[in-house]
Amino acid sequence: MTFQANLANAIRALAMDAVQQANSGHPGMPMGMADIAQVLWNKHLRHNPANPAWANRDRFVLSNGHGSMLLYALLHLSGYDLPMAELKKFRQLHSKTPGHPEYGCAPGVETTTGPLGQGLANAVGMAIAERMLAAEFNRDGHPLIDHRTYVFAGDGCLMEGISHEACSLAGTLGLNKLIVLYDDNGISIDSEKGQLKQWFTDNTPQRFEAYGWRVIRDVDGHNPAAVDAAIQQAQSEAAKPTLICCKTVIAKGAPKKANTGAAHGAPLGAEEIAATRAAIGWLHAPFEIPESVYAGWNARARGGELEAAWDAKFAAYQKAHPQLAAELERRLLGKLPRDWKAHVAKVLAAVNEKAETVATRKASQNAIEALAPALPELAGGSADLAGSNLTWWSGSKAVGNTGGGNYLFFGVREFGMSAIANGMALHAGVIPYVATFLVFSDYARNALRLAALMKQRVVFVYTHDSIGLGEDGPTHQPVEHMATLRALPNMDVWRPCDAFESTVAWVSAIERRDGPTSLLFSRQNLPFQTRSVVQRDDTARGGYVLSDVAGVKAVLIATGSEVAVALEAQKKLAEENIPVRVVSMPSTTVFDRQDGVYRSAVLLRGVPRVAIEAGVSDFWRKYVGLEGAVVGIDRYGESAPAGDLFKYFGFTADHVVKVVKKTIKK
Repeated sequence: MTFQANLANAIRALAMDAVQQANSGHPGMPMGMADIAQVLWNKHLRHNPANPAWANRDRFVLSNGHGSMLLYALLHLSGYDLPMAELKKFRQLHSKTPGHPEYGCAPGVETTTGPLGQGLANAVGMAIAERMLAAEFNRDGHPLIDHRTYVFAGDGCLMEGISHEACSLAGTLGLNKLIVLYDDNGISIDSEKGQLKQWFTDNTPQRFEAYGWRVIRDVDGHNPAAVDAAIQQAQSEAAKPTLICCKTVIAKGAPKKANTGAAHGAPLGAEEIAATRAAIGWLHAPFEIPESVYAGWNARARGGELEAAWDAKFAAYQKAHPQLAAELERRLLGKLPRDWKAHVAKVLAAVNEKAETVATRKASQNAIEALAPALPELAGGSADLAGSNLTWWSGSKAVGNTGGGNYLFFGVREFGMSAIANGMALHAGVIPYVATFLVFSDYARNALRLAALMKQRVVFVYTHDSIGLGEDGPTHQPVEHMATLRALPNMDVWRPCDAFESTVAWVSAIERRDGPTSLLFSRQNLPFQTRSVVQRDDTARGGYVLSDVAGVKAVLIATGSEVAVALEAQKKLAEENIPVRVVSMPSTTVFDRQDGVYRSAVLLRGVPRVAIEAGVSDFWRKYVGLEGAVVGIDRYGESAPAGDLFKYFGFTADHVVKVVKKTIKK
C-alpha cells in the first residue's frame, strides 16, 4: 500500500467509525471520494488551516453534503481546529460535526450543504465574486485576488434542476476558475447495483459540453496520478469552467457493501467495518490516526507559507495602491463606508422632500440609484425581469465572460439565481441583491431558507406583490407568499407603503449583517405619506403610528398598498365619530424585535385591532387576537384590472369601515 493510499484510508476509517458510533450517516461517499480528496487537498488546494478566513484561499464546496464526514475528516487531518473529540460527537447535540456541513459551525466549512445542488450553485456565486473583485482590484504586477473554487458533486446534485440553472450560467460566463469533480459512482438511495440507470441516464459529459464547460472524461477516481493530471488540466483552462468526471466505487474498500445502495446512507456495521479494515490494511483502532499519517496530512506549514507570500503581495499592493487596498480590506470585512450614515441621511431627506407618488418598485429603483454610488460592493441582477423589477440603475455594468461588472442577467433561473447570490455573499467583498416577481419566490424557496440559516447578507427583491398585479391573473398574483416569507426564521421581510418606507427598507437590508432580507414592492403607484421627524425615525423599527387621533376606539394595522386604504377608512370613520389609529407595519419581523414597551405603545393594549393586507389572513391573528379582525384574502385571485380586484376582494375603505364597526361592537 502506498503512502498516498494510506492517507486516503485515514478518511475511510474516520468516516466509517464516526457513522458507526453515531448509528447514523453516510459512509459510502467519503470512502468513495477519499482518493480524489487526498490528491486535491494535499497537492492543489491553497488554504491555511491556521486561518480559515484567509481572503485569497481556494474555496472548497462539498455539494454532496450528505458525505459530511469526508469534509470533517479533511479539516481534522489537515490541521483545522476540529479535534478528534468533535469527530467522535458526529451528529450529536451541539457538536461542530452536524449531519450535514453547516456554515459557521466548524472552521473551514465554506457553506451549508445537504440540499443537493445548492452547494454547486453557491460555488458558481463564489467564482463570480472572485472574478468581480479581481477585475476591480487587481492591477498590473499585483494579482491580489487570484484563487479557485473547487466542488465535489454527486449524481444527486446533477439530477436536481438547480444544477442546470447554475451550471448553464457558469458556462455562459466562462468561469474558468471553477472546477467541479463529479463523483460518478452510479448509486443513490433507491439503488442497488446498477439500478441508478433506471432514472438517471443523462449523458453528463455532453450536457456540460453543451453548457460551454470543458469536460475531462473517464478519470479513474481511485488513481491518484489520473486525478492529479485532470486537476492540472483544469487549472490550465483559461476560458471555461471544468467538469472532471471521476468514476468511483461507493464505499471503496468494503468487501460486501462497496458499490451498493446499502452503503449510501447507513452504518456499515461492526462486521463489515472489521472486514474493511483488513481489506484496506488499516489495522488501527477506531478514531486512531498514526502520527505519520497526521504528518502527511498537516497543511499548516504550507498554508502559512502561502498566506505569508500573499501578505507580502498585499503589502506591496498597499504601497502602490493605498486607497484600493483600504477599500478592499473594508469590503472583505463586510463593513460599510465611513460616511454611510451621513449619505443615508441625505438620501432619506431628499425622498421625504420630493414626496413622490410612485410604485414602490420604482421607489426601490430610486433607492438603488441613490445608495449604490456610495456602496460599490452592491452587485445585483434579475431573473429576466430587469425592466419589471426595476433593478437596473445608471451605474449598472453587465457581468460578462471577459471581466468584471456589477449586474448579472440571470435569465429565468430563480432558484439558481438565489443560491448563486448566497455564494457571492459567502465569498465576501460583495453585497448581492437579486430580483423576480414575488409569486416566483416559491421557485427559490430552499435557497432563501439556507440564506436565513447561514445568516447571509443577501437582499431578495420581489415586485408585483399582490392582486394589484392585475390582469396576469391568479397564477401571478401572490396571496400566501408574504406570510410564508415571514415564517422563515431569521428572514427580515419588508412591504413598504410608499417611497420613504421603500428607501428605509433598502437601508435596513444593507445594514443588516446577520441575515437576509426580502423586499416586497408594488406594481401600482402608491401615494406618499407625510410623516413627522419621529415617525420617519420610527419607520426603521418596522411598525409605527402613522396617523393618530384622541380617544382611539380601534387600531388599524396595514402594510404596503393597504396603508392608503386604512387612512381613507380612518377619515370615513371620523365622520361617524369613531376615532381610530392607523399603524403602518412595513416589517413585522423587525417590529417583533422591538421591546415590549414600544410594541404596546404602538398597538395599544385593550383596544380592538383590525389588520388589512392583501394576503392570507391567518398570519395577522397574532396581532389582532380573538377579538380583532383581518381584512385579507384567503383564496386565489382573479384576472382583471387591479382596481376592480381590490373592490371585488374588499380592499376598500367602505369595507374596512364595516369591519371596524362590527369589531367594535363585539
